[in-house]
Amino acid sequence: MEHHGVSPDDIMRLGMAFWGSKALLSAVDLGVFTALAERSLECGELATRLGIHERSARDFFDALVALNMLVRDGDRYGNTRAADFFLDRNKPSYIGGFLELANNRLYSMWDALTVGLRSGKPQTDTKDGGELFETLYADPEKLAEFLGAMTGISIGVSKALAEKFPWQEYKSFVDIGCAQGCALVQVALRHAHLTGGGFDLPPVGPIFDTYVKSMGLEHRLRFHAGDFFVDEMPPADVLIMGHILHNWNSEQKKLLLEKAYGAVSPGGALVAYEWLIDEERRDNALSLLMSLHMLMETPGGNNFTGSECCAWMHEAGFSETRVEHLLGPSSMVVGMK
Repeated sequence: MEHHGVSPDDIMRLGMAFWGSKALLSAVDLGVFTALAERSLECGELATRLGIHERSARDFFDALVALNMLVRDGDRYGNTRAADFFLDRNKPSYIGGFLELANNRLYSMWDALTVGLRSGKPQTDTKDGGELFETLYADPEKLAEFLGAMTGISIGVSKALAEKFPWQEYKSFVDIGCAQGCALVQVALRHAHLTGGGFDLPPVGPIFDTYVKSMGLEHRLRFHAGDFFVDEMPPADVLIMGHILHNWNSEQKKLLLEKAYGAVSPGGALVAYEWLIDEERRDNALSLLMSLHMLMETPGGNNFTGSECCAWMHEAGFSETRVEHLLGPSSMVVGMK
């Protein structure tokens, strides 16, 4: 349908995008892509294996074909290459943990975006005065899900970080807010001369240790328990902050950067990687939407541009800064001491 040479197609596609989003999230939740990892399956067999009703099974699977998540040959369904690599739970490349978190927690939260925009207040557990991470870390099941999601969303950018930063110039590194230890593991696997540690709240420790041991790196990577607003950060040649700064308001961001400056060895560096907003604030929709998500989750968090982060780093004492793209929406801001 067109009117005076303009079409509403893009408007409708965006307005109804939640249909496709929820179809993918439900597919991950049901284990569609894991079920198809070994071989293609006919519609009835796949529906039976997943435990879904026959009424809408074919429409569901064909919708995933139309969304480029599955392929179909006759009546047999199979994974696309990307789905097979990233959405099979049995592969180390699985990123579905983040999508599971999106399905279980984030999807319903965004129903309250209008309320959040009007109030300027979070619309989750924190809206009644609680603190996001205190609430999250107090529940072992939610914590495990969250940390797994952080690994899922970070593994690609962690590999890029291992490749693009000049690690050969340094000997030690610490990841501040390390979660399971994904970034540490990927860097350590690529650079055998490095030793390091992860710094996070005490409940993360056992999950970190299990993950690091599963990668055979327990002799090179250790866990440091602490609260980065209360305790000193562990010293190292390089400190990493991955998807940390966006959780906090500007004053808290600056405090964390000042504490990081104190912990970095002379001649060392701080590497903060984030989904940076583009400088013109018009192109990187994912980063801007992530900033809106920080409204939904936190009292003061928001995303920011590379130049804003560089200015904060200079204010903290770092002598030189640079912004470098890593992967997809992620870039790193590097501050040299």
